Amino acid sequence: MHNILQFSPQLTALEFFSGIGLARAGMAKAGIKTIWANDIDRTKCAMYSQCWGDEHLVEQDVHTLDPDLIPQADIAWASSPCTNLSLAGNREGLISGKESSAFFGFIKAIEGMSDRAPRALVLENVIGLATSNNSDDFRLVCQEFNRLGYSCDAYFIDARHWLPQSRPRMFVVGLKDPLPNSRLDSSLRPEKVSWIHSDPSLITHVSHLNEPSPLRMTGLATVVEDIPEGDKRWWNKNQVQAFIDSLAPHQAERLQRFLNAKEKTVRTAYRRTRSGVVRWEIREEEIAGCLRTARGGSSRQAVVICENGKIEVRWMTGTEYARLQGADSCQFSGFSDAQIRYAFGDAVAVPVVTWLIKNAVKPALMSSRNGVNNNGNDQLLLERAR
Repeated sequence: MHNILQFSPQLTALEFFSGIGLARAGMAKAGIKTIWANDIDRTKCAMYSQCWGDEHLVEQDVHTLDPDLIPQADIAWASSPCTNLSLAGNREGLISGKESSAFFGFIKAIEGMSDRAPRALVLENVIGLATSNNSDDFRLVCQEFNRLGYSCDAYFIDARHWLPQSRPRMFVVGLKDPLPNSRLDSSLRPEKVSWIHSDPSLITHVSHLNEPSPLRMTGLATVVEDIPEGDKRWWNKNQVQAFIDSLAPHQAERLQRFLNAKEKTVRTAYRRTRSGVVRWEIREEEIAGCLRTARGGSSRQAVVICENGKIEVRWMTGTEYARLQGADSCQFSGFSDAQIRYAFGDAVAVPVVTWLIKNAVKPALMSSRNGVNNNGNDQLLLERAR
């Protein structure tokens, strides 16, 4: 039996593929209350419960959810698995990919909610979604949204606008009642996603977007933990020397420049394989590279600190991962640092969620609640949803 809900003045959300709840954290800062969440990963669910409570958390495969048990809400957020879409993955795509095909479990759940379905959908994924299978996967996402009665808009947004982390992600927003079209001139809509607005087979809208702050070039030093000298997390002399010896000539020159600097220099480094040779590479800018699910050594970032001609190196900590995702308030106990790093590396940056909801979702929801007309796509959407 369908849930009976009373009207609430506060907008509400469902959080699919919730992980540890960073989409929830971002939506909360935009005034949205999350009333239900779902994930299949036991460890992430345990961490989610520790941070948010487990009253509304469903630990279950998205493909097996009963739509009748999902409460009615205004927004459905889905940070669906990216394994088969990422440039670092196998690129099997939405349909063939074992993990990324979970998108269709999300679509099945929304479709099953019928007239109780949310008025807005948000899909977050890696930017590889835009080009996967010659853009057919992206087109399929839009077609599925259209079929369920949602007009589409899409963006590339980098967490670096707000945080000292380079983390570009793709967002597809589906709205049942979009506002009249704005100008298609935002830097957040590159050609890889803006082409949908010139495709007559797709129903789209163009939301007005306030341009975010410029991409950050500094700030890493503000999130790095102050770990005392002698702490076992610092690498020993042999490890540091191996790090230095692995640097390519131009990287060695960069390191020497940092060592010669009068001020303290904080950077991150990744381990790469170049022409069969494993090398460390230090970033030029004072920002972190994109956080990843650090199961392998090449996915983990090291923190490199140069001061007074001396170099210190260690692995990045779970606390630093949290800060780089804008989730300082999410504190966990009883979990290993590796589990914490993995969970944050697989999450969405909090301020990106807040900005997106405020700009591309909430205005349309509030206007439709107040009876403002949409952009004229309602008849087309009705026909596509039949």
